[in-house]
Amino acid sequence: MLTKSVENINNSFFSGHYKDIWRSLIPEALTRAEVDWLVEEAQLKPGSRVLDLMCGYGRHALALARKGVEVTAVDNLADYINEVHSLAENENLRVRTVLEDVIRFETEAQFDCAICMGNSLCFFDKDESAELFHKIHSWLGAQGKFIFNSWTIAEIVIKQFKEKAWGYAGELKLLTDSRYVFSPARIETEAVIMAPDGSSEVKMSIDYIYSLNETENMLNESGFRMKETWSIPGKKKFTINEPRIYIVAEKI
Repeated sequence: MLTKSVENINNSFFSGHYKDIWRSLIPEALTRAEVDWLVEEAQLKPGSRVLDLMCGYGRHALALARKGVEVTAVDNLADYINEVHSLAENENLRVRTVLEDVIRFETEAQFDCAICMGNSLCFFDKDESAELFHKIHSWLGAQGKFIFNSWTIAEIVIKQFKEKAWGYAGELKLLTDSRYVFSPARIETEAVIMAPDGSSEVKMSIDYIYSLNETENMLNESGFRMKETWSIPGKKKFTINEPRIYIVAEKI
């Protein structure tokens, strides 16, 4: 029953005010740097095909499409998918949008690269992750790349976990109360988002935690080889003191 409740919690976590927090927290310069690196790492060119899983508001999907890449963007929030679809249509970009939970998503298309950015893979337990990795492997062409990033792998969380935190994201105030649960390893968080008009929302989330070794084993079992890990994409290799990791896996 835990998996079902987690799915319901995390599906609603990025609704309401919380959608706006990510826009204010992620600078455009970071998106540009990530996209430039994705193009170089996956050797993308006009006509290349990319699958963007849990695409959010489309910061990677749209930027890649502007470089001539054909993108299939998948997310389970209608607000996000409708926005990406509208922007792509207005700019005449080759972006196919799909409103679907990525665990249920199916396709017969083949891609040169699959991406999942923004720490989104932490929503899934081990069985779901294994299922998703196997599906991604089947959707990639020969030597296709699977690239994703995280800030909740064990090597990061153990050092940086805080039970309580607060801060501002633009005009929104965010307070979080978290607890670390050991089996299965996860962080359960209650977040309170307060707007300037006095309105507030309470959101619950559960982020599963895997070590880098566990992640590599799941990739290997799905037919991938972990090629490299970065803290700054293409510029700095991941070390234990970094706040985020970018993982590059290659289909074998």
